Amino acid sequence: MTTYIALLRGVNVGGSARIAMQDLRALFTDMGYDDVRTYLQSGNVVFRAPAGAPGARPPATDPAAAPGARPPAGLAAGIEERIADGLGVSCTVLLRTAESLTRTLAANPYLHRADDPAKLHVTFLAREPAAEQAARLEVPAGETAVFTLVGDEVHLHVPDGYGRTKLNNAFIERRLGMRATTRNWKTVTALHRLAAGG
Repeated sequence: MTTYIALLRGVNVGGSARIAMQDLRALFTDMGYDDVRTYLQSGNVVFRAPAGAPGARPPATDPAAAPGARPPAGLAAGIEERIADGLGVSCTVLLRTAESLTRTLAANPYLHRADDPAKLHVTFLAREPAAEQAARLEVPAGETAVFTLVGDEVHLHVPDGYGRTKLNNAFIERRLGMRATTRNWKTVTALHRLAAGG
């Protein structure tokens, strides 16, 4: 089995796209996934996918089948479809494996300079941007925030707070031309612990 983390974009924010976590857990369980757990109300699901679960196993010839590689593309699409059909909410689902989340923690370049972990965030991208897309991402004028693009994730250090920065999820989506969802460092580390069985 492979442990995955599903990150739902834009649910339970500002009174829109409301999903009860109890209903979300039940839906994942009904899809055939095991050990389904949620964290907070913002759409974070940790689950294990057995070999027979829909979309859980890529073809044997698929290079993404290597342990810890990106989840198969059909897995996220299948979850999105079931959420829309079963819960009446249309949302983007971004997936990471437990192994890839371990690498996310290790890759954060700002741990040494942030005395407050609340200033650290990770924006998870739908895919790794091409070079020309990545070149469009820059810190807005007058900002103290900094970022580092690592594969399909953007590590952020926002000294003035995420609520004040213009370098937010919507800005990153516009510049890169793709869907994304952002989590603070506390959530990222909590999801990592859950994925590790903690």
